[in-house]
Amino acid sequence: LLREIQWIIKFQRTDDGEYITSLPTDYEKLTPCFGRHTCHMGAAKALKALAAIPEGMRTEQIRVKNDELVEYFLIHRLFKKSHDLEKTSKPGWLRLGFPLMYQTDILELLMIMAALGIKDKRLEDALDVLRGKMTPEGTWIMETSNSGKMIADIEKKGSPSKRITMRAINVLEYYGNYDR
Repeated sequence: LLREIQWIIKFQRTDDGEYITSLPTDYEKLTPCFGRHTCHMGAAKALKALAAIPEGMRTEQIRVKNDELVEYFLIHRLFKKSHDLEKTSKPGWLRLGFPLMYQTDILELLMIMAALGIKDKRLEDALDVLRGKMTPEGTWIMETSNSGKMIADIEKKGSPSKRITMRAINVLEYYGNYDR
């Protein structure tokens, strides 16, 4: 596990396209995640991994990388293009799902931010989107799914999701935005 954490610290990018990579040659051909811009989904999973490390066990290097990753997502308001905050970077990040596997969405990122104790006005756009997805019944819909790709399906796409609803309520309560 330490080797993987060191890899994140050394290689996980948090730039906005101005980075000159010092990756080993075998990574240079992987342009989707090591191209002109930081891979958003890779950065999300790296932040999720580092956030799972108990605070007392985080080294200075881990804290620094954690802070860099948090700032990367705040600059992007979690889901927007940093160079044009009027545009959504990838519409899929606005569709809520569970489990996400290698994908991410605003709910997962808000959960990570809450777990890290991050309260920042730049989260408001994502919180607004999340609040706007609550149904009149007070639930959230499974908008994207890996059903059919796993051994067992988890809930049904297009239907209210217990897992997403529980997570959304927890996030909104943390940020003081849950009004039922």
